[in-house]
Amino acid sequence: MDFTLSGDQEQFRSMLRDFVDGEIVPVAREWEHSGRYPTEIVDQMKQLGLFGLMIPEEYGGAAADFVSFTLMFEEIARGWMGIAGILGSHSLSCWMLARHGTEEQKRRYLPDLATGARRTGIALTEPDAGTDLQGIRTTATRDGDHYVVNGTKMWITNARYADPLPVLVKTDRSATPAHKGMSVLLIEAGTPGFTVTKDIPKLGYKGTESCEVVFDDVRVPAANLLGGVEGRGMQQVLSALEVGRLNIAGRSLGIAQRAYDEALQYARDRRAFGKPIAEFQAIQIRLAEMATQLQAARLLTYWSADALDRGKRSDLQTGMAKLFASEVALQAAQDSMRVHGGYSYSAEFEIERLYRDSILMTIGEGTSDVMRTVIARSLIGDKGRVGW
Repeated sequence: MDFTLSGDQEQFRSMLRDFVDGEIVPVAREWEHSGRYPTEIVDQMKQLGLFGLMIPEEYGGAAADFVSFTLMFEEIARGWMGIAGILGSHSLSCWMLARHGTEEQKRRYLPDLATGARRTGIALTEPDAGTDLQGIRTTATRDGDHYVVNGTKMWITNARYADPLPVLVKTDRSATPAHKGMSVLLIEAGTPGFTVTKDIPKLGYKGTESCEVVFDDVRVPAANLLGGVEGRGMQQVLSALEVGRLNIAGRSLGIAQRAYDEALQYARDRRAFGKPIAEFQAIQIRLAEMATQLQAARLLTYWSADALDRGKRSDLQTGMAKLFASEVALQAAQDSMRVHGGYSYSAEFEIERLYRDSILMTIGEGTSDVMRTVIARSLIGDKGRVGW
């Protein structure tokens, strides 16, 4: 067992930490409340090479390991979770394209995606199909050398900047089971009939847009079928979502760490009855519980990242990490609010934003109960085990 980061990973974390503390933390509260898009931060992330983190070196990327991938989301979410969201959908989609795309698709898109000259996301969720992806209604009908796409997608991160946008569609509506008739199409920005209709207002997760996207007789070249073969869309998406759970676990760690840091500092500074509230046993117990749960979540998350790095099928590990870390993030935000008392309800303190952002962690990339089902199925199907 080795619980230490490599030299490269330490250096990467240090660079991220300096970037977050210097460029994100000072503006996050103001920009989040004003609804300002973080253009300058995005430009800096391009310069740092963060958009190419999961892209192979031959296409201009960094070919990073999954521990580094997780470090990126933990550190950036510590500053502002919405910024991590900009990288989240992009990284997931790039990984899916690098793993499943044809050589021509990879050469056409990945070099620009690696620099951030292009950005991307992934369009899965629909008004009547969230967790139940087999229930999607967006269709793609073959017409010569093109597919004609019709349907609507919801909650699409990076929708206004995605080029291309991978879209899960049904290419064979009669297939049984339904997933055998599902494919992913790479739809380029500006294609006639492809419209981002609105930004969806949200409780938290500000800084990046979440949009409704409509496809009205959108003609997509058949060459943009991910992997070049119909019927593999569900498998392609599920493999990406396995990575997506690790992304959410990393973001959850960042939120929980910041909530703990804010609570600890406030407890040291705030005085009541003539002494810092950190000297009261009730506050000490809460801080100790926050710290213990945070560190447990961190170890579980990096254990799952290491499993992916070793090439293992990791539904069990990433499911556990996402479930536990997201619940810890929510609890840490609530406990930090209790330490802050009435000030936690003020928009002048960081904790109210952390609380709003933490709620999404237990919902995004599968709710906590969905994760429990994923974990249970892995155990029952003998695809993973607990213990040595």
